[in-house]
Amino acid sequence: MSDQPNLLFIYADQHRADVLGSAGNDIVVTPHLDRLAAEGVRFDQAWTESPICQPARASMLTGRYPSDHGVLGNFAGDCQPDWDTFPRRLQEAGYTTASIGKTHYDSWPMNAEPGSPAPTEEWIGSFGFDHVVEEFDRYVHVGDWSTPYMRFLDEHDALEAYREVVLANFRGGDRHWNGVTSPLPQELDLTCFLADEAQQWIGRQPSDRPWFMHLSFVQPHVPLMGDPIWADHYAGAQIERTAPAEPVATSEAWAQHLTFMRRHSHSELLTDEFVLAGARQYYAMVSLIDQRIGDLLAQLERQGQLDNTWIVYCADHGEMLGDHGLMAKMNFYRSSVRVPLIVRPPGGTTGRVETAPVQAFDVAATMLDAGAAAPLDGAPARSLVPLVAGSDASVREAAASMIRMRPDLTTWHAITDGQWRATFSADTGEPVELFDLATDPDETTNRVDDPSADDELGVLRDQLASTLAAA
Repeated sequence: MSDQPNLLFIYADQHRADVLGSAGNDIVVTPHLDRLAAEGVRFDQAWTESPICQPARASMLTGRYPSDHGVLGNFAGDCQPDWDTFPRRLQEAGYTTASIGKTHYDSWPMNAEPGSPAPTEEWIGSFGFDHVVEEFDRYVHVGDWSTPYMRFLDEHDALEAYREVVLANFRGGDRHWNGVTSPLPQELDLTCFLADEAQQWIGRQPSDRPWFMHLSFVQPHVPLMGDPIWADHYAGAQIERTAPAEPVATSEAWAQHLTFMRRHSHSELLTDEFVLAGARQYYAMVSLIDQRIGDLLAQLERQGQLDNTWIVYCADHGEMLGDHGLMAKMNFYRSSVRVPLIVRPPGGTTGRVETAPVQAFDVAATMLDAGAAAPLDGAPARSLVPLVAGSDASVREAAASMIRMRPDLTTWHAITDGQWRATFSADTGEPVELFDLATDPDETTNRVDDPSADDELGVLRDQLASTLAAA
């Protein structure tokens, strides 16, 4: 067996932090993620660097904030293969590396010329992966393209039935947030396809060389479409719709952003019944991911590799699920900006919850530290290995995030110290949000204009400036 540990990084798309049994959710079924939390550390205040897919993923790849690497939105350009990336550092340290699933390092097809080809697996590999199976959001599967999953479904005579349901609930329309059950049997679900590919690759690896796997599930991203087995399990579930207070504009620029979010969310459709139907399917997708993580853990145990493998679970951002009258992400409410982050070391440790703020991209530094690889030059990502090992020293005092939805809209920066959270215009420095998370966890009362909270706002402003200056 290799002296270096294996590294398994499981990345979900749009999984909010509170849809985990170990986070106190007694409706969702996640026994295998809960096991990882019981044998590792669950970080309760992990923030994404941006609650938008592509910038969050660019940050995870590089250990840098969007304001540093320059990918500020899904429209804003592509990751560059010459960047300093943590998978390449692991290759240099002797790891065999693989990426299976969604990377979204390229803005295709959202910002591409019609008919332009998808990013190749060779291009994805240039970021530091020896083996690549690249997949995409489900809406790509209704276009005139070909992906590994589409070819898999075609081989099983299931592609057209799948595409019909996805097209009927296509992004951008008034059916975009519908809760629907997949017409495919569970074994043909996209999550199962990716998990099968991951298990096959792991099974082929020799025991005398360490490996790193980036397994990036496409779900529970919309469309809200669970497999038939888990959808049936949640069919009668009563899932609470939390945080009902709707956001109030405190500046003209912030009003523009809120209008954009409400239009994207089709907020006028979000009755309790409508949101519940979607939440049930969302929970179904999370439980299928958990089920397949259980299969991975069982495989590692059979191969004698579990006690020689670091396992990290995280997501690029959360999902509003009707909170504050919104769907999707693109804001700094907890349902959108917080991500589930669990780190289990080889052999496990005494499970605990870390409540200090951390960044999602701290995973990059953690993987490099765990694999004894060289750190990313000048990147602000910080290893969580000391905290997992039992250190009582905090990794950082605050966590930051940022959003720019379109080039013509304001860029927004947010900061939290774990108790307070504030949002500022990156263009003018004007504050537009301030919440006391300790006394107002549902972020109901915006205190940005409350003179009694001026001191807290000033502290957060300074923390934001120092955090980004150090990046």
